[in-house]
Amino acid sequence: MSDCLSPKIEDGQLAHSPAVSVLMSVFNAERHLPEAVESILGQSWTDFEFLIIDDGSTDQSLSILKKYASQDSRIRLSGRENRGIPKSVNELLALARGQYIARMDADDIATANRLSIQVRYLQDHPEVVCVGGYFDLIDEAGRYLTTLRPPVRDDEIQSLLLKGHAAIQNSTAMMRRDALDRCGDYDERFPVAEDFDLWLRLGEAGELANLDATLVRYRLHSNSISERYSGKHAELIRDACERAYKRRGIEGRMDAFRPWRPEGDSASIYAFMLKYGWWAWNSCQRKTAMIYGLRAIQLRPLAGSGWVLLGCALLKRFDAKRQAAPRRA
Repeated sequence: MSDCLSPKIEDGQLAHSPAVSVLMSVFNAERHLPEAVESILGQSWTDFEFLIIDDGSTDQSLSILKKYASQDSRIRLSGRENRGIPKSVNELLALARGQYIARMDADDIATANRLSIQVRYLQDHPEVVCVGGYFDLIDEAGRYLTTLRPPVRDDEIQSLLLKGHAAIQNSTAMMRRDALDRCGDYDERFPVAEDFDLWLRLGEAGELANLDATLVRYRLHSNSISERYSGKHAELIRDACERAYKRRGIEGRMDAFRPWRPEGDSASIYAFMLKYGWWAWNSCQRKTAMIYGLRAIQLRPLAGSGWVLLGCALLKRFDAKRQAAPRRA
């Protein structure tokens, strides 16, 4: 068990268990950590505890977390050597007192009403064991790229999961604690993709859902776990799917073969610079599209695609329909 850094919960304090336990594992996240923490502390729903574990950070993450823990009693902070996300989150689950378990990544930003609308949805839909939602994609500097809108219905979500597609985003997920108790905690054989494996198992305990509202600003950056372990992530998703096929007694087939994050080689990075740039262009983010056009050109100055993106970002007008389209908040 981790070394406790914030005050322990005394027996008399256990009379009131918060409705929600927000769990966050942190490793070397100093750059984006304050925004992530403050987005939870600023929630309109206030009946929560914020369980945070520093998983052996070597930067200033732990110092940042200690400062916040000293200022807000809802934070329960612990820290020790690095053990990885599944072990860390399972330690937090053992401490959690909430009826609902919300996940949060240390580089993302929750919208102010995230917890409120998810709690109310789960209260109104007892058949649902896990609910996520839409999410904005932002880059390392917080520049908006696009909004991803996964399906909202259980059958569509489960169909995509069984094909290897991440149809629930981790930082948008809120789960029922009793459903977790039935299906088990995070499988520590999955050093990454542990959330994907859990969604499949929760889908066997009840229904899954996504809200048609943006709950989180999800940050894309080269230091993230998803990007650093892109190849391993795909391998473990296949393993999780095959385990689910066996448990459910079905013949499944994966069709998610393309990485959704850069794999480290110049060709992959170039392709994603173009992808991010066109996302930004289609979201009327002209300056951001220019930035990614220039990044693509720096990688491959003789290729035409980067120049096309930059030219559109510099010269082409947005059509009225695109400019008038409302962005979900």
